[in-house]
Amino acid sequence: MTTRLADQLGRAEIQAVEQVEGFGADPWWIIALKCLGIFVLLLLMTLFVIVFERKVVARMQHRIGPNRVGPKGWLQSLADGVKLMLKEDIVPKAADRVVYILAPIISAVPAFLVFGLIPLGPEVSIFGETTRLQLTDTPVAVLLILAIASSGVYGLMLAGWSSGSPYPLLGGLRSSAQVISYELAMSLSFVAVFLFAGTMSTSGIVESQERIWYALILAPSFVVYMVSMVGETNRAPFDLPEAEGELVAGFGTEYSSIKYAMFFLAEYINMINVSALATTLFLGGWRAPWPLSAIGDGMFNEGWWPLLWFLAKVLVLLFVFIWLRGTLPRFRYDQFMKLGWKVLIPFSLAWIVLVGGLRLAMNEGVTRQQIFLVVGIALAVFMVISFISSWIGERVRDDEEESEDAAEKPFDPFAGGHPVPPLPGQQGSTPVAATVGPPAGSDHTDESDSSEEGTRA
Repeated sequence: MTTRLADQLGRAEIQAVEQVEGFGADPWWIIALKCLGIFVLLLLMTLFVIVFERKVVARMQHRIGPNRVGPKGWLQSLADGVKLMLKEDIVPKAADRVVYILAPIISAVPAFLVFGLIPLGPEVSIFGETTRLQLTDTPVAVLLILAIASSGVYGLMLAGWSSGSPYPLLGGLRSSAQVISYELAMSLSFVAVFLFAGTMSTSGIVESQERIWYALILAPSFVVYMVSMVGETNRAPFDLPEAEGELVAGFGTEYSSIKYAMFFLAEYINMINVSALATTLFLGGWRAPWPLSAIGDGMFNEGWWPLLWFLAKVLVLLFVFIWLRGTLPRFRYDQFMKLGWKVLIPFSLAWIVLVGGLRLAMNEGVTRQQIFLVVGIALAVFMVISFISSWIGERVRDDEEESEDAAEKPFDPFAGGHPVPPLPGQQGSTPVAATVGPPAGSDHTDESDSSEEGTRA
C-alpha cells in the first residue's frame, strides 16, 4: 500500500508539472496584452453588473430602475463613477492620513490580482502566437487565490481603524471576523475538489471536469461554497460590516470621492472573482455545457467559444448574488456567526471525512456500485431514524399541549383591572355581557343613583 501511495504521489507531481507548463514562456507583449485584457474586462463587467443589479432589483420590486443615462439607462454606472471622481475629497481631522489613503488601494489591488490565475479558455491564437487564455498558473493556484483574496480584508480593517470614528471601527472589526469565519468554510469546501482532481492547479481542475462537473458529484461542497462566497464578499444578507441601519455605512462611513469608489469597485470585482472561482472549481470552467459539449467532436470547446461559456456561467452566479439581495433580509450578527461556526464548518469537516473515505475505498479497488449501495443504505437508515424521531417529538408536543389545555384556568375578564372580552376559543365562568358593568363587590356607584337617593331623603 505504501508503494502504491508513493507511485500515486509521484504521478500527481508529474501531472501537476505538466499542467503548468507553457506559462511564462509567452512574449512580453502577449503577457502585457493579457494583463490589459483582464483589467478592461473587470472594469466593464463591474459597470455592467452595477446597472444589471439595479434593473433586476427594480423589476423584483415593480419599479422602473435606471432609464435616463444612455440607451435604456445602461450607462448609469459610468455616470455614477464620473460623479464620484469629481466629488470633493474630504479627510477627517482625526484620521491617520497615510493609512486612510492606503486602505482603499490595499482593498482594490488584490481584487484585480485574483483573476490572473483563472483560466478563461483553452489555447488560442493571438496575432499568430499560440497561448492559453490564462495569465499564469501554479501547482498551488487555488491556495494562492485564497491568500490574495484574504489580504484584501486588511484594506477594510485599516479603513475602519484609520478613520478615527467608532462606526467605521466596528465595521472593520466585523469584516475581519466575517472573513475568518467564512474563509474557513470556503477553504474546506475546496478539499473535496482537490481529492477528486488530484491537483490544486486551476487549469488542471478544469481539465479534470471533462466528463462531469464537480457541482454534481460534490454538491455539498458546492452548496457550502455558494453560502461562503456571499459571506466572503459582504453581500446581502451577510452585509453586516456596512449595515446602514446600525453602522451608517460601516468601514466606508468617512470616505468620499474616488476613495469610496475604490471600495465600491473592490466589492463588485470580488463578486466576479468568487463567481469565476466557483465556475472553475465546480461548473467545468470554460467548458461548454451539455449537450453543446457533445456536438461536433467538441468544437464548442475550442477557439474563442469557451470564453463565452465562461462569462455566461459567471453572469448566472452574479444573478444569484442579486437575487439574494432582493429576496432575503439581513441576518442578525449572532445568526451570521452561528451559521459559519456551528453549521458550515462542522458540516464541511464531516463531508471531507466522507469523501476521503470514498476516495480511499476506490483506490483500494472497491467499485462504485458497492460504494453507492453502502451510501444508500446509510442514507435510508438516517432517514428512517429522522422520521421516527420527528414523529416521537410531535407526539410528545401534542401530549404536552393537551395537558396544558386541560390545566388551563378559566378566563377572567377582570384579571387586569379592566373589562376585556375573551379571545376566540377562550371560555370563562363570567359571561361576556357581565363585562359591561362593574365587578361584583366593587365600591363604585353611579352618580345618577346617588343623586336620586339624596332627593328621596
